[in-house]
Amino acid sequence: MAKAALRSVPTAATFAAAAALRSPAASTLHARRQGGLDLAFVRHATELWLVLRRQDRGGVALRLPLFAEPDECTVEETTRGIEIACNSVAGTVRIAFEGDDFDLEQLRITLRIRPAQDIALRDLPRDLVPLDAQDDPTGASGRIEAEQRRLNTGLIYFEFDRPAFGKVLYIQNLSALNDYFNLTGSKPENAVGGEWPDLGYRPPVDHETGAALLVAGREITLYDTILVIRRYAENDEADSAWQFLDMLGAAYRWLGAPVPAWRDWVDRSQRTLADLETAPEARIEHYGLSYFHPYTASEYPDVMVQLSLLSALRDWEVWSDEPQPLSAQILAGIERFYDAELGTIRRYLPNVGNDKDADAVDSWYLYHPLLNLSNVALAGNEQARDLFLPSIDYGIRAAQHFAYRWPILYNARDFSVIRAVAESDQRGQTDVGGIYAWVMLQAFELTREKRFLDEAVLAIEAAKGMRFDLNYQANLTAWGATACIRLWRITGDKSYLTQSYVYLASFFHNAQLWESEIALARHYTNFLGVTCLQDAPYMAAYECFDSFSAFERYLDLGGPDLITSVRLLVGEYCRHALSRAWFYYPDALPAHAISDDPRNGYIQRGLNFPFEDLYPDGQQAGQVGQEIYGAGAALVYATRAFHRIEGAPFVLFCDHFVRAWKRFDETTVSFRLDGQDGCTARIFLRFEGDAPDSSRVGLRGFDGRDIAFRADGALLCAEVSAAGSFLLKYPDTRSAHGGGATQVKGSGLSARQG
Repeated sequence: MAKAALRSVPTAATFAAAAALRSPAASTLHARRQGGLDLAFVRHATELWLVLRRQDRGGVALRLPLFAEPDECTVEETTRGIEIACNSVAGTVRIAFEGDDFDLEQLRITLRIRPAQDIALRDLPRDLVPLDAQDDPTGASGRIEAEQRRLNTGLIYFEFDRPAFGKVLYIQNLSALNDYFNLTGSKPENAVGGEWPDLGYRPPVDHETGAALLVAGREITLYDTILVIRRYAENDEADSAWQFLDMLGAAYRWLGAPVPAWRDWVDRSQRTLADLETAPEARIEHYGLSYFHPYTASEYPDVMVQLSLLSALRDWEVWSDEPQPLSAQILAGIERFYDAELGTIRRYLPNVGNDKDADAVDSWYLYHPLLNLSNVALAGNEQARDLFLPSIDYGIRAAQHFAYRWPILYNARDFSVIRAVAESDQRGQTDVGGIYAWVMLQAFELTREKRFLDEAVLAIEAAKGMRFDLNYQANLTAWGATACIRLWRITGDKSYLTQSYVYLASFFHNAQLWESEIALARHYTNFLGVTCLQDAPYMAAYECFDSFSAFERYLDLGGPDLITSVRLLVGEYCRHALSRAWFYYPDALPAHAISDDPRNGYIQRGLNFPFEDLYPDGQQAGQVGQEIYGAGAALVYATRAFHRIEGAPFVLFCDHFVRAWKRFDETTVSFRLDGQDGCTARIFLRFEGDAPDSSRVGLRGFDGRDIAFRADGALLCAEVSAAGSFLLKYPDTRSAHGGGATQVKGSGLSARQG
């Protein structure tokens, strides 16, 4: 929950800030306006302060250490703002200020130092102090709504109670500080936060020495601070959530997002299918039937594994126009998981070993298999329908028993609680209501029985009030957001649209909007990864692609009614997932970056099954194990991002979702990209068997402008507006491919719905 502070609890750093700002020795180096704020750079002793004031309504002060009293400070105007240089016996400190060019209350301040001698930093104070109208930190009170969790985005989101300054999102751009972390042997875990009124970032130090050594002559970035301020603070749960997303979206352009790389998910999918079929580590036989292990040659088969793979295989069958024998093999054995006495599918087969408590239910684990089973049922499979519908009432009884607030673990037979809360936060599985609501809406679509719609409403209503504590597991939160948007479309009640923002705010609170280069993390990308659990130290492969699947539906259902920042952040999450997820595969990393002693099974580099875990602080990947249950990832990415156009000599890839395919004639199609205006999308054409030839294809925007393709290795690439509509012309090769109906296969949902 939000930290409440009716009164300030000052520390020595608080009093030092007050003394510095009131000192007659303080001098103003530079003053300017930004939006409705008066800004002043105030020098005092060994510190420079950037003070932001709103007339009679208080402000905030940002501490910028100089490390020694400067001999001189110069101020120079730049094209983007100003640069201040201060020279002292400690070295040269350069501070760059950039304000929003539309005069919004948004700004960025970067501090770099080139030490004249080695400097040991020890326990620097946090750098942000709230002020009342008299520049007194002890006279301001407020609430912290969200702050950095472990190694996620270095942020703190807070509002003033008194005076009415507004709401503040502070972000420390950790991407810019990688040199500092590697030089000093530190990592920025929980580096941004604090207790009112001592807020902001504290540079981490080496935990063994208690110091961070800055080397003489080497310039290094110590701070890269982004402040986004809104005069009118929204207090309602949903309104505060959209305001957080709005402010995070405003800061995004300053975070230096990397350009996602093209990945051949089609080839990866084909290799995954071969490994699922032939690898002895993948399967085991029970009752004369074949079942998949959760990890390589490890753990008992469970229903979530089988149905996750089945759902992905069904998507691949639609995309490729080819049946997969693996689907039939999974369906042949799936009914063994059904418990007629309880009236539901169970996690384990009846013959599970005595080392497992077969009656212990991890709350989310009851509903996620039903989600994937419903996908197959809605695709027209009667066997899946006949297993899904008899299982649904047990899931409803569980939800009603727990009043839609689920514990961590309970007994399947009597619903007695085995473990109520997680040790880290003393909360249960707070977002299970979201995935439950989605499953209920799937049942409603299958049957049109209103009781399922009513259950979805009850689950979403029960989760209200959790604010930033909503997230338990990333993919469950993503499905919760999507359930809200679907409820809005079904009922017409727009409050569910805004409630979806509560789920998204909690999801992105747990994201890593920074690119780590700490230790082994330099071998992969973590940008916009999300920690799998609210207290987890790693990003997980399954949660990554399952959230991607949820957000495909979210954007499709949301359409043009989504606020700009939501379309931006959700679209960027999916765009970066297509690149980032590649590094979950063992062959994408050097051997020394992979654990040789995972907790489950072992790592087989030659198999196209992903690790469970990647770490932003550069620990070895795969410490948990190599997932067979996550092997559907490649198929999910391929069927959403790659598009087969009948008669075309290529497969089209786009890093944004493609909607509204329409054929004009035998060699021309139109389509629309589902991204945010002002963002860039990349389209790649991968020719099958032919060398790429840009003269053979044409791409035109609906504004009449022709867009050139450029060669990129064996591909053709074009950069276009992420919200644009386009015409694509290509040579007709249907005679060479045997003809057939003219259609487009891809875009996941679009393909399934025709």
